[in-house]
Amino acid sequence: MRFYNSSKNLHHHPPTLLLILYALFLTSSIPFASSEIKDTYIFDDSRTVILFEQFGFTEGGQVAISIKDVSWKSRSRKAELNPSSMGFFLARDSSFSTIFMNDSLQSKDESFCVLSSRYVKLLFNFNDLSMNTSAYNGSASIDEADEYSLVFGNCQPEFEVSMYVHTEMYNFQDGAKNFLPIGQTFLPKIFLSMFLIYTCFFGIWSFVCFKQRPTVDMIHLIMGALLFVKALKMICASEDEMYVSKTGTPHGWDVAFYIFGFFKGIMLFTVIILIGTGWSFLKPYLQEREKNVLMIVIPLQVLENIAYVVISETGPATKDWWTWNQIFLLIDVICCCAVFFPIVWSIRNLKEASKSDGKAARNLQKLTLFKNFYICLVMYLYFTRVVVSSMEGILDYRYEGFTYVLSEGASLAFYVFIFYNFQPTEKNPYLVIDEEEELAAEQILQDDDSFEL
Repeated sequence: MRFYNSSKNLHHHPPTLLLILYALFLTSSIPFASSEIKDTYIFDDSRTVILFEQFGFTEGGQVAISIKDVSWKSRSRKAELNPSSMGFFLARDSSFSTIFMNDSLQSKDESFCVLSSRYVKLLFNFNDLSMNTSAYNGSASIDEADEYSLVFGNCQPEFEVSMYVHTEMYNFQDGAKNFLPIGQTFLPKIFLSMFLIYTCFFGIWSFVCFKQRPTVDMIHLIMGALLFVKALKMICASEDEMYVSKTGTPHGWDVAFYIFGFFKGIMLFTVIILIGTGWSFLKPYLQEREKNVLMIVIPLQVLENIAYVVISETGPATKDWWTWNQIFLLIDVICCCAVFFPIVWSIRNLKEASKSDGKAARNLQKLTLFKNFYICLVMYLYFTRVVVSSMEGILDYRYEGFTYVLSEGASLAFYVFIFYNFQPTEKNPYLVIDEEEELAAEQILQDDDSFEL
C-alpha cells in the first residue's frame, strides 16, 4: 500500500480539532511504553483524533494495521455518514503543531478535515473497508526516517465509532524485524548492564553487613532487600525489551517487571522515610506522625504502580488513559513531597537538642549527614522527575533511549550515596564523639544557619 493524500474537505468543528491536536503535540513530552504489537478495542468513541502509537522509524520501516468489527452510530437522526471522513493516518510528531497552525488557523474553509491535511500521510479511510466484513488489512513502508504517530481521525464527531484495531510497527535490522523504536534498540543491553551492577552492589552490601554483624540494624537488611529487588527489576526489564524487539510481545516478562517494580517503589520510599526519621540509627521507634507518613505513602505507592501498569499496557487510544496519567503524576508529586517531612522533623529536633543536651559534636555530625541526605534527595527527585521528563520532550527520537540511561544513572548515584553514608560500621557518624571539637561544634551550631529549613 502506498501513501496518498485526500483532497476532500469534510465537515468538522475547527476549535475542537485545534484543542485535540495541541494536546497530541504535548504528548511528545510524555513517555510511552515501548511500541510493540498491540490490540486495541475502541467502543462508542466520538473523539475527533485518537492517538494509537508513536514510533521512531528508519528508512524502510513498516507499519501494519488491521481493523475489524467496525460499526458506528449517530447521536443525531438526521446525520449522514461520509465514510471518507474517518480513517487512519501517519503524522510526524513535529507536524502536529504545523497542522494545527498552518491548516486549521489559516484555513478559510470551516469544513477543514485533518485527513485532508498535506502534512499527514493517509493510510486509508472507511471507503476502503470490505463491504462484507467491515474490515481492513494493510501495511505501508516508510520512505523517510523520522518519528511518526499513528492516528485515527474522525471528522464527523456526531458519530460514535466502535472497532477492533491491531497494529504492528517495526524496523529492519540486519534483515530481521526489530519492534523497538530506533532510539530504544540498545535498551536491552543497558538494562542488562544495570542488572550486573546492582547484583555486584548487592554482593558488596551483603559482605559489608556480614563483616559488621554487631552493628547491623533492621534498616540495613531492608536496604539490602531493596538492592535485590532493584536487580531483579533490571533483568526483567532487559528480557522484556529483548523479547519485544524480536517478537513484538514481552512473553510475560512485563508482568515480572511490574511485580518487582511495585516492590522496588514501595521499598525505596520506605527506606527514604525510615532513614529520614532516624529509625534504627537515632532511635528504635517511630513517632505517631512518622507512622502516619508511612501509612499515607505506602498505599499511594500501590495506587501509583497500578496507574503505571494501566498507562503502559493500554496506551493513549483508550478513553481513560489521560485520567490515569493525571493520577500517576499527582500521586508521584504527593509521595515526593511527603518524604521530605520526616527529614525536616529530624533536622529540627537535632537542632533543638543541640542547645540543651551538651553533645554538640555528635549533633553537628548528625545534622551534617541529614543535611547532605536532604540535598541529595532533592537533587535526585528533581533530576528524575523534572530534568529527565523535560529532556524526553526535546531529545531527537534517535536518542530518546538516553533518558533511560540518565534516569538509571541518577538512581544508581542516589543508591550509592545512601548506602555509603548509612552503612553498618563501628565508626558510624551517629556514634562518634570527639570531645576536643565539642566547643568548636557548639560555636558552629550557634553561628551556622544552613541547618535551618
